[in-house]
Amino acid sequence: MIRYWIWLTTLRGVSLKSQRNLLRYFDTPEDIFLAAREALDRVEGLGSREKEALGSHDLRKALAILEDCRKEGIHILTWQDAVYPERLKNIDAPPLVLYYKGKLLSFDTLPVITVVGSRKASGYGLMTAKRLGYQLGNCGAAVVSGAAKGIDSLALEGALSAGAPVAAVLGNGLDIVYPAEARALYQDIARYGCLISEYPPGTPPLGSNFPRRNRIMSGLALGVLVVEAARKSGSLITADYALEQGRDVYAVPGNIGLAASEGSNDLLREGAQLATSGWDILQNYVHQFPELLKKRPGGTSMTLSPRETPQSMQVASPVNVPKPAKTSEKPAKSAETVKKTEAPEENRIDNGENRHYIDLQNVITELTPDQKLIVDVLAKGQRHVDDIIAETALPPARVLSALTLLEVYGYVTQQPGKRFDSNLR
Repeated sequence: MIRYWIWLTTLRGVSLKSQRNLLRYFDTPEDIFLAAREALDRVEGLGSREKEALGSHDLRKALAILEDCRKEGIHILTWQDAVYPERLKNIDAPPLVLYYKGKLLSFDTLPVITVVGSRKASGYGLMTAKRLGYQLGNCGAAVVSGAAKGIDSLALEGALSAGAPVAAVLGNGLDIVYPAEARALYQDIARYGCLISEYPPGTPPLGSNFPRRNRIMSGLALGVLVVEAARKSGSLITADYALEQGRDVYAVPGNIGLAASEGSNDLLREGAQLATSGWDILQNYVHQFPELLKKRPGGTSMTLSPRETPQSMQVASPVNVPKPAKTSEKPAKSAETVKKTEAPEENRIDNGENRHYIDLQNVITELTPDQKLIVDVLAKGQRHVDDIIAETALPPARVLSALTLLEVYGYVTQQPGKRFDSNLR
């Protein structure tokens, strides 16, 4: 049966609306595949070119996609499956087929918040996305985003560090990593949540795919949070879909001097709900999920790793900020200026003490049992997070939570690729 779903949804020239009309008339894709031309004439709104496309009874492409899914460990979910998210089924033009990797979240039973924002984000936007992702996850929410460079990926990183369920909705096939540097993030999402796409394996990340993908991101959630977005940002498309679907829209107030904040500030002006913390959002859903949602502090001391800084993600440019006049003389730097240069404020929320090594005996009594186990493992040398989980035999969520706090305290340092070093000696 699944081959006919793939056949129908990959036919060129047959719109999603027509696919829905066909299913209302014939019940199953196999019935559509076997239908005579006379029966197709009775389907509402079906154009002549669409009828011609439906005359193709070639299943080779569908079978090739099935084989690719088998090789890549990709699962397939159809619109008629019992576990297809009810939230998504009820939007306008829901995807008839979803491909996913990892463990499919029970979206209908979870307080899901979608977080979106600019790819070319400011340091403030990146740090805020990571902090809010952590806070949402720490307070009991599941976080959905697009895994794009910038705000999306930082929000997912923050939620993962809280041990929260996450999902990334992609605008390409699940066998393609886009952007390329997101490979480690893809692996973490597939391990602790799921990657989702309506596009079969082999589909490249075409620009036209992403606006269409955004309706899925908003459709899975109770609300959409826009962290930082320019006026022409694709994030605003997601916010528009959210409004059409009856979802709540939230926005983080941004710097009025940044082009990257103009769109999100416009949303606030137009009636979006202001959000400065994860709980600002989740308190609106406690009555629906009283056992899952709980206000918890944390996340304010998170830092950006070297690969997460604006320099590595193309920092946004300010609007109409005049360049300083050139001068032939370079003024001497004061001690205050040197200090600020060495510890840029935009890359940290808290400027804690920065020490290369910390005496273990001075802090050992302050550590929780989980933290002590992790410290013992890291005393043997740098470890990937999966190795830490294996060697401590602790649940992944507890390891991630303990690592986050150890990183906040400055006792461990996270390296690229989810590897950790101890600063305790």
